Amino acid sequence: MTTADVLFRGGQLIDVTTRTIIQKEIGVVNGQIIFDVMDANEIIDLDGAYIAPGLIDAHMHVESTMLPPSGFCNLAVPHGTTSVVLDPHEIANVFGIDGIKLIMEDAEDLPIDCFFTASSCVPASDLETSGATLLADDLEPLFEDDRVIALAEMMNFPGVIHDDHEVHKKIQMGLRHGKVDGHCPGLRGDDLLKYVASGISSDHESTTAEEAIEKLDAGLQIYIREGSAARNLEALLPIVTAENAKQICFCTDDRHPADLRDEGHIDNIIQKAIALGLDPILAICIATKHVADHYGLDKHGVIEPERFANFIVFDDLNQFLVKQTWHHGKLVAQNGGMVRLCSSNVDWSSVKESVHLPTTFDEQSFCICGDAKTIRVIGLITGELVTEELHEQSMVENGKYVADPNRDILKIAVIERHHNTGNIGLGFVKGFHFQGGAIASTVGHDAHNVAVVGDNDGDMLKAATTLSPEGGQCVVANGVVLAYLPLPIAGLMSDEPATTVVAQQQHVLDAIHTLGCPLDDPFMPLSFLSLSVIPKLKLSDLGLIDVDQFKVVPLEV
Repeated sequence: MTTADVLFRGGQLIDVTTRTIIQKEIGVVNGQIIFDVMDANEIIDLDGAYIAPGLIDAHMHVESTMLPPSGFCNLAVPHGTTSVVLDPHEIANVFGIDGIKLIMEDAEDLPIDCFFTASSCVPASDLETSGATLLADDLEPLFEDDRVIALAEMMNFPGVIHDDHEVHKKIQMGLRHGKVDGHCPGLRGDDLLKYVASGISSDHESTTAEEAIEKLDAGLQIYIREGSAARNLEALLPIVTAENAKQICFCTDDRHPADLRDEGHIDNIIQKAIALGLDPILAICIATKHVADHYGLDKHGVIEPERFANFIVFDDLNQFLVKQTWHHGKLVAQNGGMVRLCSSNVDWSSVKESVHLPTTFDEQSFCICGDAKTIRVIGLITGELVTEELHEQSMVENGKYVADPNRDILKIAVIERHHNTGNIGLGFVKGFHFQGGAIASTVGHDAHNVAVVGDNDGDMLKAATTLSPEGGQCVVANGVVLAYLPLPIAGLMSDEPATTVVAQQQHVLDAIHTLGCPLDDPFMPLSFLSLSVIPKLKLSDLGLIDVDQFKVVPLEV
């Protein structure tokens, strides 16, 4: 029998190993769980409340919260998140290893356990221009840090299937050090089997139950993603059974700060899953033990002796609402707020003022000459990262293709911002439904060039130049900047408090809605329109990309 620092009595323990509820006293000594406690310096009566392991996000990019880890945890920890597996490939695509190291430095000594995956696809493909290129030899030293537990999502699935030497060198490196995460949207049949045979162990890109089941059968761990742009929970939840749930995890991938504040994090996925009919205990298992088991995190994911005392307290299984979050045996959040707010101690100056527009840059930069009757248009699909390839009748004025907002066909540009190449990809997109202005963002997965959508070249120019050199997101109408969200850290994140960033983001969203855009957050789909590894039609600084063919295609059909 041992004297504990803290003893929790009267609680109902969610045993995620047996998937049962048990009555058990839980002690904490030096931040770890113990049972069979004789005495304690402090006794807390849970008065019948439930106690469960702290929640774990199996895969996310913290940069998409527009905050570094120190700011992110202020939003996520009150929702019960005690661990995250971060892939810092957004900042890696801008500043390479130096950017990754800054994120890892910021993540130290926080009331949340941050694990990392070594970014495998920088750039995502050779169909875009990123700020850095990382080879296997560049990534290998990252694994000297115990927090680096896997090779990050291998998005270059054509490189896996067609035996690209460098791709397979990275995979073998990842397998030597742990797991290799996957990313293979729509991959099926023999190509899927070859992808899995390479040693890749997971995927978070399934959008249909049929696709997810085939990947489960092939041996992949399936991450059900419910982020801000891609929301796949409702489509994929029917695949979950008591028998296969050990192969299921929850992840957010990309989640914006206002969504974290207003909806929540992994707790929000649990709430939705329960509402859709999933057993609450099974939902908690998926959000805790299954992630820890997959990555071999032997101090996390369950409430058992010698594990870290990371757990949550809540009152109702069916109305899942986190009341307290405990991290390493310390109360770090309760009733929706942090006990003590975190702040960054990192010097971010080396990754600021990172947006460099072409030397010669004016309205003519956005002109597209031509007179074909039919053109390719990127078609947005609500709630998905995949897009359609639409063939639409063009609108031509004075020998140039122009936007046609009456048919919801707007112009899109992707402007290289890292190396002063002068590259500008131009095309058209359908699905934003606004008129009389433009929006621009330096958040453009994965190379994070400047993406601009608008119905006139003047406002598109104003929007792009507003973002240089600091970066961020903005809305312009009639030559006037209606709203601007600065993101000075690599053009991706802000070092302002989370509350400030959320307010600035809301101002930007309110502004675009005044132009008629019905999308809750049009900047999220905008940020993925340049991602050259998710089908079907995308735009990079090198041109219009047919992802299925993995090549640049002409605007004209």
